[in-house]
Amino acid sequence: MEAPIFTYMTKYRYRKVVLCQNADVGLKAVIAIHSTTLGPATGGTRMWTYQSEADAIVDAMRLARGMTYKYAAAGVDLGGGKCVIIGDPKTEKTEGLLRALGRFIQSLGGEFQTGEDVGTTLDDMEVMAAECDYIVTLPEHAGGAGPIAPATAFGVLQAMKVCCREVYGSESLKGRRVSLQGLGAVGAEMLKLLAEEGAQITVADIDEVKVGWARRDVGARAVGPDALYAEPCDIFCPCALGGILNDEVIPALRCRIICGSANNQLWEERHGDELHRRGILYAPDYIANAGGTIFDTDRLRKGGFNRERAMRNVARIGETMERLIARSQREAIPTSVAADRLAEERLAMKERVRLI
Repeated sequence: MEAPIFTYMTKYRYRKVVLCQNADVGLKAVIAIHSTTLGPATGGTRMWTYQSEADAIVDAMRLARGMTYKYAAAGVDLGGGKCVIIGDPKTEKTEGLLRALGRFIQSLGGEFQTGEDVGTTLDDMEVMAAECDYIVTLPEHAGGAGPIAPATAFGVLQAMKVCCREVYGSESLKGRRVSLQGLGAVGAEMLKLLAEEGAQITVADIDEVKVGWARRDVGARAVGPDALYAEPCDIFCPCALGGILNDEVIPALRCRIICGSANNQLWEERHGDELHRRGILYAPDYIANAGGTIFDTDRLRKGGFNRERAMRNVARIGETMERLIARSQREAIPTSVAADRLAEERLAMKERVRLI
């Protein structure tokens, strides 16, 4: 984000950015609320060792805007928001910190609601829920839908199969070479699904223990994190942090499809144009990875959580990907632009309804 923060907020129509601080428990957090057009701003709480406070603010804002587009494109009546905590989740996360954050979120009166994300867990959400009524992602025993990573991975798989049918003429992943980046909660589930589909998988992760598990128990091949980008493959599946599709990485890629669960994969919007120019079919991240949020927020619908209904809606990610590809071809635009237009049209529709 090169522009001043208020210029950036005006350009992308953010509602607010809230800084949360409690020195007594070591809490430094950012809550970014992008839009409440479709409903309360909703997005996970991430805890990460950011290099600077500015990086944390930028990440929260980019992620919040991504959530707006994710919910809009998925047909879910929620707005976009995100919370990030500055700190190491392995050494600095405490009950006091989580409770303090829960109280901050409660003070927003429902304008923002949250769940787990990178660096946080369902157990953490249960702690926050002791202070806050606006926690969406919870364990089943606490009234939630339980783990959402399997649903996220399942949704990515649906988008991936549609992309394979478009590029290779068949949805089958048997024998397809897939480079999987990241073996976190979703990446690990993705690895298992790809193995069940018969794909040839190459993995990379900074955690050697996870890499060892992937090689030993799943039979994946492993390379170093930096070497994965240039690995010859049919599909590149990014499931780690965002911003990886940039000026340095894109020229190194040797794939025809990009489809993964990471948020904000494009460093800038123009990088979607560059993938399109190079003939790489990109499954827009907030389309492919919407499964977890679709599954999780089903509990907010009338009658409460219904697992069958939730997974049926997750499966529709494949249909959405089909429509995006068709629109991309019909209008001669990148799939990233087609996805943005789909989301923006639904947001505009809701704005028009409000005026009636």
